[in-house]
Amino acid sequence: MYQVGELVSYGSTGVCRVSEIINQACPDGEERLYYVMEPLYKACVISVPVDSDKVFIRPIITRDQARRMIELIPTMDCPAFHSRVGRELNEHYTALLKSYDCRDWMEMTISIHAKKRTLLSQKRKFGSVDERYLKQVEELLFGELSAALEISREQVREYVGAQIENLEAS
Repeated sequence: MYQVGELVSYGSTGVCRVSEIINQACPDGEERLYYVMEPLYKACVISVPVDSDKVFIRPIITRDQARRMIELIPTMDCPAFHSRVGRELNEHYTALLKSYDCRDWMEMTISIHAKKRTLLSQKRKFGSVDERYLKQVEELLFGELSAALEISREQVREYVGAQIENLEAS
């Protein structure tokens, strides 16, 4: 069970702070424990049963894990995923997002950036599906890295961007 004040990654919402744990009556009359969570990067409050298995929830990565992951970027081999079938592209990206794993999110970010760079160098258009998923994965990844490292998301973007450039240069 998570504690009040703890930071967690909650489904596609991203990093949330557990602000309360309360007893709440359900429609069936039973009382259940609920986490009341406040997303760090969205203005809302979320209430979810403590024993829910419908939405993924986990502790955020540690500062050391975040640093190690960023340091490993220049050694990562993350080939771009290409498909002319939109459904396949959606399924591929959705599966990576729903792994709720920062390493998968990092590899997806690197892969989509590689694809974008290649297409732009060929004077071809970068697809809207790729763009949409890049935005989603960066919001989740950079939000979690920002919370773990206790720096702004913009600083994370610059830090990760510099490491991706090191990868491209090698």
